Amino acid sequence: MGSTSIGLLELKSIPVGIEAADNMLKAANVEIVTATPSCPGKYIIIIQGNVGSVKSAINSGRQVAGSYLISEHIINNVHESISGAILGLTEVDKIASVGVIETISALSAVQVGDIVAKASNVTLMEIRIARGLGGKGVVTFTGEVSSVRSAVKACINGMGDSGELTSHCVIPSPHPDLLKHLN
Repeated sequence: MGSTSIGLLELKSIPVGIEAADNMLKAANVEIVTATPSCPGKYIIIIQGNVGSVKSAINSGRQVAGSYLISEHIINNVHESISGAILGLTEVDKIASVGVIETISALSAVQVGDIVAKASNVTLMEIRIARGLGGKGVVTFTGEVSSVRSAVKACINGMGDSGELTSHCVIPSPHPDLLKHLN
């Protein structure tokens, strides 16, 4: 597929979100990473494909969404681990430390995940978007303590002024019982 981009739309209508997702797929050669209702009564669409296809699909989705569009974003050259982390498919063998970053919106969590994955030698565990979070997003990742701290710092530097970050933490040597509840 070449350089992969990811496109994200958030709408305040579930039926219009479903219609927008359909039009996006028909408008360009893209794949749906996820298209799902989220808290509180919104609809999230995340697609991937080459840059031109993603832009075309997002434009189509935006037209269908109209006044129901809340936000949109395109990330070019997205890190290859993003789709798996959104779907919760990442398997991690060893966890030395854990980083967690919370965002004010679901879509900004995907941006954070991309920054974190590109900034340091960490493994994304999960990008949780809005489900059970009141519309927020949470990115959980692991690696050596210094790498996790570096990734958090890069995220704060990259998004700090946007107002999208709500909180974060780095947990060195997390307790084994905690690890059972992170994914």
